[in-house]
Parts: sequence; structure tokens; C-alpha cells
Amino acid sequence: MPTQEERMLAAAIYVISFFTVFIGPLIIWLIKKDQSSYIDYHGREYLNFLISYSVYTIVSMVLMLVLVGFLTIWIVGILAFVFTIIGAIKAYEGKEYRIPLVFRLL
Repeated sequence: MPTQEERMLAAAIYVISFFTVFIGPLIIWLIKKDQSSYIDYHGREYLNFLISYSVYTIVSMVLMLVLVGFLTIWIVGILAFVFTIIGAIKAYEGKEYRIPLVFRLL
């Protein structure tokens, strides 16, 4: 069971991402990943999420040339917002959450 501090830092990875998409979560993960496997898990999950949804966004932007992208870009944005909130809640509850539709690269 993760400690209160580990749960707060893991949830902070997701919450800080609303203000600094890449730098804030990366700093937390790099500083604490060797000290806590729980924070390491959520840090890797968030960074994989960021990479995956960035690819989805780029694909949606290309698809805007055929007008389908105007719909898919909204879907990607809404899913990213919702999954970030769910990830923060699950991290604070002490649960490991696997975000759907994510490439597991790290």
C-alpha cells in the first residue's frame, strides 16, 4: 500500500499536467522514480499517455485535410481531459490505473 506522500505525488503528476503538460510531471517522476515504485508506475503511465495522445492529435490534425479530423480532434481532447482526471483520482486512492488507448513505450 502506498504512503500518503506517494499517493499525493502520484496524483500531482496528473494535476500538474493541466498547468505544465510535460515539464512538471517529468520533474516529479525523475526525482521520485527511484524512491517509489508507485510514483514510477504513474509517471511512466502519464508519459506514455502524453506520447500516445500527442500522436493521436497529430493524426487528427492531418485528418483535418479530409474534414474528419475536426471531429477526432475534439474526441482526443475530451478523452485526454477525462482520463487525466480519472488517473489523478485513482492515483490518490492508491490504485494503479492503466489509461485506455495508450502505447506502452516506457
